[in-house]
Amino acid sequence: MWTLLHSQLHRTLRTRQLLPASQRLLVAVSGGQDSLCLIKLLLDLQPKWKWQIAIVHCDHRWRSDSSANGDYIAHLAESWQLPFYRGVATEIPNSEATARQWRYQVLAEMAEEHDYQIIVTGHTKSDRAETLLYNLIRGSGSDGLQALTWQRSLHLESPILKPDLTASIQLVRPLLEISREQTGQFCQEHHLNIWVDTTNEDLHYARNRIRQELLPYLQNYFNPKVESHLAQTAELLRAEVDYLDSLTETLFQQIVVFEKESQKPLKINRLILRQTHEALQRRVSRKILQQVMSTTPNFEQIEKLNALISAPNRSQTDPFPGGIIALVDGDWIVFTLSFN
Repeated sequence: MWTLLHSQLHRTLRTRQLLPASQRLLVAVSGGQDSLCLIKLLLDLQPKWKWQIAIVHCDHRWRSDSSANGDYIAHLAESWQLPFYRGVATEIPNSEATARQWRYQVLAEMAEEHDYQIIVTGHTKSDRAETLLYNLIRGSGSDGLQALTWQRSLHLESPILKPDLTASIQLVRPLLEISREQTGQFCQEHHLNIWVDTTNEDLHYARNRIRQELLPYLQNYFNPKVESHLAQTAELLRAEVDYLDSLTETLFQQIVVFEKESQKPLKINRLILRQTHEALQRRVSRKILQQVMSTTPNFEQIEKLNALISAPNRSQTDPFPGGIIALVDGDWIVFTLSFN
């Protein structure tokens, strides 16, 4: 049965060129309504696009029924005559962030091992709105607020993945214009049995609280269409971040001198940097610190480096994590190890 959702996805794929014809697709299926809607839509569109589709399922072992959940997905894959792969966590992830990192690691490894160039996930417009709120509350900048983009390359450290191949594996989210309400209705209409994940009801997890309490509150008291508007904001930010990223990369290459052996930033031309906009200064400083430090730079560390752009000669920072300090030397900001 061809529906408006089929037409919408077909149009999105053609317009955004997300899933080229005849590609090998590894589709992540949890058993929830979003991923079941995704795999059914892709199977229905397959005759038009000639994809080779397989299913992958990640078992975090968070629930007592997680193994049965995986068996259910395996049964679905068998009924659809699709290859099926399952990743099971050897150690149970202790947080949402750890679980997410493990999940993408498994997806990338499965894709490379079985020669799939594209991983497809069922993230929706609803997920995009929730992620924007989640990152806004955490104090993220525009990069965090535009998270859940349509597609991105996977760059993960793994003994299985070859460094020269990680960039060729694409993570694609084709349902970002479709809401969770729509995927639920689609599953009902097509008699798809949803596996209920009880952890989605646990308000201990911040994302669940946003989904079940914050968004309904905003819808009731501020704007009934808040979910769509937040998703639209994320899409606007995505385009702006892409543009700023291209400017940042050009400026980065102009002002940074690298160490010959490690290829880490050695010094920065602050004379050129001083003539650029504050937004670009911050983005370049963050990109530099990402390569200099052993941890992800925070706002205060970025501002500390930025202050040296116009500081007097011989000014310096206190040590960054890893013992690196930044020192003003004429027209340059030089990175050196602290000996204190």
